[in-house]
Amino acid sequence: MRFAAIRDVTRTILRLAIPYFRSEQRVFAIGMLAVVIGLQLFGVWLNVQYNSWNNDFYNALQKKDWAEFVHQMFFVFSWIAALSILSGTYQTYLRQWLQIRWREWMVAQYIGRWMAEARHYRLRLSGNPADNPDQRIAEDTDQFVNLTLQIGIAILGQIVQLVSFIVILWNLSGDQPLLLFGQSYHIPGYLVWAALIYSVIGTVLAHFIGRALVSINFLQQRYEADFRFALVRDRENGEEIALLNGEPAERRQLGARFAHVVANYFRLMLRQKWLNFYQSGFGQIAIIFPFVVVAPLYFTTDMELGRLMQIAQAFGVVQAALSFFANNYDTLAVWKAVVNRLDGFDTSLRTTEAEAAAGPKLVKDEARPMLAIDNLLVRLPDGRAIVEVPSLTIAPRERVLVTGPSGSGKTSLFRALAGIWPFGDGAAHIPVKGDLLILPQNAYMPLGTLRAALAYPDDPDSITPETAREALETVKLGWLSEHLEEQANWGNRLSGGEQQRVAIARALIHRPDWLLLDEATSALDEAGQVEVYRLLDEKLPESTIVSIGHRASLVPLHQRFLRLAKGENGIHRVVEDAEPEAVPA
Repeated sequence: MRFAAIRDVTRTILRLAIPYFRSEQRVFAIGMLAVVIGLQLFGVWLNVQYNSWNNDFYNALQKKDWAEFVHQMFFVFSWIAALSILSGTYQTYLRQWLQIRWREWMVAQYIGRWMAEARHYRLRLSGNPADNPDQRIAEDTDQFVNLTLQIGIAILGQIVQLVSFIVILWNLSGDQPLLLFGQSYHIPGYLVWAALIYSVIGTVLAHFIGRALVSINFLQQRYEADFRFALVRDRENGEEIALLNGEPAERRQLGARFAHVVANYFRLMLRQKWLNFYQSGFGQIAIIFPFVVVAPLYFTTDMELGRLMQIAQAFGVVQAALSFFANNYDTLAVWKAVVNRLDGFDTSLRTTEAEAAAGPKLVKDEARPMLAIDNLLVRLPDGRAIVEVPSLTIAPRERVLVTGPSGSGKTSLFRALAGIWPFGDGAAHIPVKGDLLILPQNAYMPLGTLRAALAYPDDPDSITPETAREALETVKLGWLSEHLEEQANWGNRLSGGEQQRVAIARALIHRPDWLLLDEATSALDEAGQVEVYRLLDEKLPESTIVSIGHRASLVPLHQRFLRLAKGENGIHRVVEDAEPEAVPA
């Protein structure tokens, strides 16, 4: 990896990681990180002690000194081993504690940003490259935190070990010459240079063999997420699929998506195989390499066995530290793929935040007691203008019907009035004390209890069971009163018409000042639709109701009629009509 690439990756990691250590949890985060790093450094010190023990222990074996052997085994090695076990265990435990707290904070931040100002909706509309935000929040944050702590602390430990053991290895090299093919060479610290050359060669070869793993791991995570998303969609739309006998088509689609998973996994396996071949060979050679380098001195001089083992262990530590990237290339590839995905999601959120500032606005206005639209221009995601409203006012308590042909931009206009449509300019104004509620054609049923669905988006405890039962009775769903506290996927349990009646009940409970109905009764028959509108008129006399609809039966239920008509420039404008004879579809 080129230096510029390493620098960019490092900057990205820091940009993603630093906010947690500057957050409201910074005291805990920095303190826990300091403790974990301290335990890592303590482990390095124990390794230094173990290196010194190697010399004394193996010399005792060579000399057959029983007393020294017992001393080294039970009075030196025992406390080194005990401290190593204790520090290693608590380092892992405390790192996991920091990991879950960090992940908890990171998930909360991403969920907050994703759900704020309808960014989840804007991301989907804009065709933003952040695919599968669910995976990025649920899985990628977990992997990022885990690997960042694991690798970051390991790298720090390797650096400290490298510095410590380079000094040891340099001193152990002493004035001893390098014996090579019968020739003697005086190279200061030659053992250090030997470890460096061996490790550099190993790292370069590992990068050459394993560099493709970054992109392959990135694709694997994407294909896995796409396949899981398709399975969830089939589960949520089971009834529609069954009615259309769509199982063969769904099997083909699922099979095609999973084929991508399998094909890319084989690519991953193949590349991993060659990297494993190399890493295993590199690791095996590393076991004997220090002995190969030092053995000529051992057999031609009076070097003690303990010194040989001490040199071998120190050489192994230095070589392992210098070869860290070669030995962990597959893990580093996964880490970089996760960083790229999380960075893509973070960038997409920041882009969407900027786009939201430039789109149509919903403004709370103290000066206007009505819903007022000023110079509103609604565009499609591809940039084409579809609706323009130079000026429009809707007074409190009016009943307004909006009509127009399919594709004229009625729904997009409603989304702009709600302040969630990211494409266009201008603003809609409502009074400061006015609450606006939009009921879309597809009524949303959150997971949980039926009372939670009725109270949504407020807390379920914000309404009493009596209020919930009364609302259900009013919309002719009294039979559901016995199931208020039942946990279920109500989107699957109820029919489309029943879901729309629950949404109407939700409106009756919330009593908004401004109620926008986007074909919110389309699943009901005409008699049911008329019944619901008369119910809204009776129960919400102080509410302004603006409806999108196509049925002629809606006309007598409204007082004012707005139609989207296409102008010569191809852009639809709002035209006010007298009572229409028919409502265009």
